[in-house]
Amino acid sequence: MQYFDAVGRRKDATARVRLTPGTGKRMANGRTMKNYLARETLEMIIEQPLQVSSLSEKVDIKVNVNGGGLSGQAGAIRLGIARALVKYDEELKPLMRKNGFLTRDPRMVERKKPGQPKARKRFQFSKR
Repeated sequence: MQYFDAVGRRKDATARVRLTPGTGKRMANGRTMKNYLARETLEMIIEQPLQVSSLSEKVDIKVNVNGGGLSGQAGAIRLGIARALVKYDEELKPLMRKNGFLTRDPRMVERKKPGQPKARKRFQFSKR
């Protein structure tokens, strides 16, 4: 059976995506995508590359994702799906690039600094 593998990352999340020609099934860590991602907005994020390429009902997607939270995982899955679609059909690359699906989001959590409770928050200042 022919399949296309890709890896997507965002924040601390890593998604390994396997795309196969099929009927539109979507699985994440052995569960359906709707069941795995609790929020509708996260499902919309994942569907974006498929809707732009008009392949939503023509490919099956199986994802192993770990690390980070649900939002980061959804972003990682989207990047992985877009990369796998480009492997599936090279002509989709300009379309994916134009919509920003092939760009890895570089934003990460800022580190906590010493002498502060968080990255930028400071303890209450007392002059006397």
